[in-house]
Amino acid sequence: MQDSTFIGLDVHKATISVAVAEGVRGGEVRHLGTIPHRADHIRKLVEKLGAGGHKLHFCYEAGPCGYGLHRQLVELGQDCIVVAPSLIPVKTGDRVKTDRRDAVMLAKMHRAGELTAVWVPDAAHEAMRDLVRARATAMRVTGKARQHLQGFLLRHGRIYPGKKGWTVAYRRWLTTVRFGHRAQQIVFQDYVDAVAEAEARVARLTGQITELLPDWDLAPVVEAIQAMRGVAFVVAVTVVAEVGDFHRFDNPRQLMAYLGLTPSEHSSGATVRRGGITKAGSGLARRALIEGAWSYRMQPRVSRKLHDRLAAVPSCVRDIAWKGQLRMCQRYRRLVMAGKPKVVVTTAIAREMVGFIWAIARAVSPVPDPTVSQSA
Repeated sequence: MQDSTFIGLDVHKATISVAVAEGVRGGEVRHLGTIPHRADHIRKLVEKLGAGGHKLHFCYEAGPCGYGLHRQLVELGQDCIVVAPSLIPVKTGDRVKTDRRDAVMLAKMHRAGELTAVWVPDAAHEAMRDLVRARATAMRVTGKARQHLQGFLLRHGRIYPGKKGWTVAYRRWLTTVRFGHRAQQIVFQDYVDAVAEAEARVARLTGQITELLPDWDLAPVVEAIQAMRGVAFVVAVTVVAEVGDFHRFDNPRQLMAYLGLTPSEHSSGATVRRGGITKAGSGLARRALIEGAWSYRMQPRVSRKLHDRLAAVPSCVRDIAWKGQLRMCQRYRRLVMAGKPKVVVTTAIAREMVGFIWAIARAVSPVPDPTVSQSA
């Protein structure tokens, strides 16, 4: 039987700090040193540590360096997990943090089985997720550009007489705005151009997502969950890109917790205290779901747009979506009548939406190969 060796890696842009823990309980834990963060040095490290026939188990924290190191180690035939930093046990009295101590801590905790691994997407999924996140960034830039323009207009007393901004009528009104000083007119036009450029970037990225979606293996899931009310194309592709494989969640409660939509709790003995949602996981997916949940404040119905989306999905998916709509519209009204704030109500509805999305995704997506390792 091969001896196991657990290796903790504290990964940075240019260097990697390496620590090793022997597989037996109470075995030696030592710091090997620091190596350059380059593929050839990593390969040499694997060859050196595995020379005695040891079974190697690598781990490192998820961070800005991404999953390239994980993929290289897996290609070299090694076991590797990427650790969730927020779930690493921390000693409250320990106030010294160095690369050496972090690597040693990772090696010891990996040997003890105290680390929680994150799910590592394949290269194709990560590429689609990057594209979706780029669109979300462009949306934030567009919002900021609009705020700058409206703030400039407000400072100079240019108030739109209509009810709603950024409509066709609002944009026509912008073409009539004039300033007495040339410099102010230049600033105004620059703000208008910035908004137009940001909106064009969003439209361009949305079109690229639409174009690339058919080649994605999770495209059937994106199409199916659009049967839900409040889950149009952008919300659907955002949720699927952020969640990935729905089969790694045994029940919808796990997915709700993963997306940070479950209430926080601090209870002890007979005292039970629950607070706001945990806000764990992807904030992008959580915001998209909460925005979609606002649609359940209306009576249950199938709109023209929803009817067109339903035409492309199986009957079992339509049944789940309609059942969810009936339940969530009723629950929305009941919670509002109970005096709950609308923000709290909408968050609760978003949490229930996750359960029905989980059911639909599991119904249409294939069960992954159990021989392929995917961490929860």
